[in-house]
Amino acid sequence: MTWWLLAGLAAGCYFFKIGGVLTAGKLRLSGPGQSFLAYLTPAVLSGLIIVQTFDGGGRLTISALTAGVATGAVATWMKAPLPVVLLVASATTALIRLL
Repeated sequence: MTWWLLAGLAAGCYFFKIGGVLTAGKLRLSGPGQSFLAYLTPAVLSGLIIVQTFDGGGRLTISALTAGVATGAVATWMKAPLPVVLLVASATTALIRLL
């Protein structure tokens, strides 16, 4: 990837962001469109978390990070506050890596 390509992609991202800000007050999505976007964000975020947790260079990897994410998910399911979830997940990952 060249620097020109990287600069072009960055400029494109900023133009899309500026376009969204300028048209946000003028355009409204329909009910199904808003519902779709409401469900799209958590789905994309979940997909990114899964890929980062289990990807080991093209192979499925179960590691300390997997255990940390699992304990964080359990803490979230138990309705723990976000700082507690982060502390539990990072402590689990660190302890397993220490072993």
